[in-house]
Amino acid sequence: MADKNNLIVYCEFEDGKVADVSLELLTKGRQLADRLGVKLEAVVVGDNLKDIEKQIFPFGVDTVYKVEDKRLYPYTSLPHSSILINLFKEIEPQIAFMGATSIGRDLGPRVSSSLHSGLTADCTALEIGDYTDTRENKEFKDLLYQIRPAFGGNIVATIVNPECRPQMATVREGVMKKEVKDSNYTGKVVDLDVNKYTSPEDFVVDIIDRHVEKSKVNLKGSPIIVAGGYGVGSKENFELLEQLADTLGAEVGASRAAVDAGWIDHDRQIGQTGVTVRPKVYIACGISGQIQHIAGMQDSSLIISINTDPDAPINQIADYVITGSMEEVVPKLIKYYKKNSK
Repeated sequence: MADKNNLIVYCEFEDGKVADVSLELLTKGRQLADRLGVKLEAVVVGDNLKDIEKQIFPFGVDTVYKVEDKRLYPYTSLPHSSILINLFKEIEPQIAFMGATSIGRDLGPRVSSSLHSGLTADCTALEIGDYTDTRENKEFKDLLYQIRPAFGGNIVATIVNPECRPQMATVREGVMKKEVKDSNYTGKVVDLDVNKYTSPEDFVVDIIDRHVEKSKVNLKGSPIIVAGGYGVGSKENFELLEQLADTLGAEVGASRAAVDAGWIDHDRQIGQTGVTVRPKVYIACGISGQIQHIAGMQDSSLIISINTDPDAPINQIADYVITGSMEEVVPKLIKYYKKNSK
């Protein structure tokens, strides 16, 4: 199959809004589609989709496929995967993206396994490049580089899919930047008949009641984050970080090691297996700076590292490094900020 085909993003839709992760993927999708010289497409499946394209077109989308039916909301696995599998068979996209959300994690593997296409989950970067298969002595042009930490974060792996299509990847919310291309950009809307892409058996599951609990922690929206790692040493020392965060009007975050030690809740975990953040100020206390953690905070505007180890990897990306124990440094910061904020 010639790689003349387009790039498509599955857009999640809830409460009248397209999910941020989908808009972030449209931004990245537009960049990659431009690089490949192809069109950017989007697919939205659900109910009450009137004017949904107005949220999507500004990101540079050329075609929006809409599948509207009251049975398609809330999300259930069978009809949504049937729609994508049958649509992808029909339009043969070169690349397909979706968010690494509870929906994307369910949908992506179903679609990719049915199409025998493969899927790279939780990518931290997506690029276009060439690949040479030295065993077969074959050259492949303009493949999707699907980049993610691997082997516990000890390496960053670049994964390619030379033969099968679509090349599929999922990305977590916050990893890619969301940017409108042109608020006046318009493309075409294609309304699809749900019955053409699904079978009656797809609707055997009926959701009687649905309860979605919103997270109480707003790490993504906080302009200042005070984060602690294994070097914090104890749950009690995390209370020191909470005091600093209260003084600064910040949120408290953590590395995986601190979460695994039971010092702080998982919903505050930052990194490849947590959330990705881009605050104005990121204060890293006792964080060594493994690849997985750095993947979740490297785009912070200002990074301050407090660590007893002057050679900690995080110090290489920090704007300011304070060498010392947090038990000594953090109370001084609290005292200084309190004095100067009056």
